[in-house]
Amino acid sequence: MLAAMTELRWRLADDDAGQGALFEQEMERHIGRGEFRGMEFLHVQARSIINTLPGDPLLPFKHTINVYRGCSHACTYCFARPTHDYLGLGIGEDFERRIVVKINAVEVLRAELSPRRWAGHPIAMGTNTDPYQRCEGKYRLTQGIVQALMEAENPFSILTKSTLVLRDLDLLREASRRADVRVDLSIGTLDEGVWHATEPGTPNPRRRVRAVQALNEAGIPSGVLMGPIIPGLSDDEEQLDDVVRAVIDAGAVSIGSVVLHLRPGVRDHFLGTLEATRPDLVERYRRLYPEGRSYAPAAERKRIGGLVKSLVRRHGGPTAVRLTSDSEVEAERPVDRPKGRRPEAAHQLGLSL
Repeated sequence: MLAAMTELRWRLADDDAGQGALFEQEMERHIGRGEFRGMEFLHVQARSIINTLPGDPLLPFKHTINVYRGCSHACTYCFARPTHDYLGLGIGEDFERRIVVKINAVEVLRAELSPRRWAGHPIAMGTNTDPYQRCEGKYRLTQGIVQALMEAENPFSILTKSTLVLRDLDLLREASRRADVRVDLSIGTLDEGVWHATEPGTPNPRRRVRAVQALNEAGIPSGVLMGPIIPGLSDDEEQLDDVVRAVIDAGAVSIGSVVLHLRPGVRDHFLGTLEATRPDLVERYRRLYPEGRSYAPAAERKRIGGLVKSLVRRHGGPTAVRLTSDSEVEAERPVDRPKGRRPEAAHQLGLSL
């Protein structure tokens, strides 16, 4: 699921027309703004909150929720940056500091979860920007969404870089007793220099490792997406080995990996930050990601994905490791789950595709 979720995020971000149309469908009107710790929040009323994606038999989910647009994590490589361009905002500092907040998200979701309208399908969160980014501490919309899904006994999954998810540990534990719930942490590196340079607004990755452990100890299945792995910065075997060993020790139920993807617009932004921090790598990146190509060469992706795969096996990580066609690794460890009620019409899809 991790690899598929990442691929979906890129597909959505790459579809400029589709994303713009989707935003217009979601938003009723801009109604105000707020400020918090040097950030600006654009308050909007959402017409709908559950997004239904075009059918694709390769994806393990079809329905998503995103309550924020823009992200204070400030990841230099973030695929979602161009979505701010649809709003007439910049993909650089605006994306990091001017966050769109769907302030009525919880109320709209409760209406959409009515049994007359909804069949209890699995819902994925974290498919665009992070549901537990900094402003969640102020608005608590993700917490409200989790509460509503729990009350409806609706299965869901979350992908996040934030340890703020532990604030909702008790709520997530109760939700997991009622339906299939999954929380995955994105941890691309434990190298503090790389972390500071590429995702400066995120919690320390070692704290994220501890969050994986805390979630699993609470009975909430939690895996790790090692991504993006950044050529020349975080793809050294020793660096990857550090991550693999740490997340296996933390009890990760799955390990997925994905190599850096640079779509148009994001590529220029990333290269600009690279020129300031690692100018020695700029020419290499121009060769790896020439204009018009978002993915690293297949050989590079295969090399990195194969290395992660071998490290997972070496350290006795989750079983059923496999290398996907995109040189991503997906590994699944069996999880003992408490038995509880499930919505009759709902079916949580397997996390290994």
